[in-house]
Amino acid sequence: QVQLVESGGGSVQPGESLRLTCVASGNTRAFNYMGWFRQASGREREAVAGAYLDGPMTVYADSVKGRFTISRIKDNTTAWLQMNSLKYEDTAVYYCAAGMIWGPLERVLASDWYAYWGQGTQVTVSS
Repeated sequence: QVQLVESGGGSVQPGESLRLTCVASGNTRAFNYMGWFRQASGREREAVAGAYLDGPMTVYADSVKGRFTISRIKDNTTAWLQMNSLKYEDTAVYYCAAGMIWGPLERVLASDWYAYWGQGTQVTVSS
């Protein structure tokens, strides 16, 4: 079993930054990707970014490209999401996820491929 715990959420003003952290424990060999997803109130969950844990590959949703950066350490225990230039529309609950993903790259941004999920952390962007 795998446990994921997110931290680092909070309230910021537009244009500011936040860094989310996800710590994995348990069977950390059960996944090769870690990703971030988010769900705003009244909306469906959407992908933010994913990172391959055994190489440099990262994938981003168009809405966050150039503003967000996903990073991780090679032992599969920790991933981060650096969020810069935050906008009102980035307000959501952010979830860390982990999964064993092979094949086409678009699977990295598909939530169905992630078997393990954290409890979420709230990010609020407001003035």
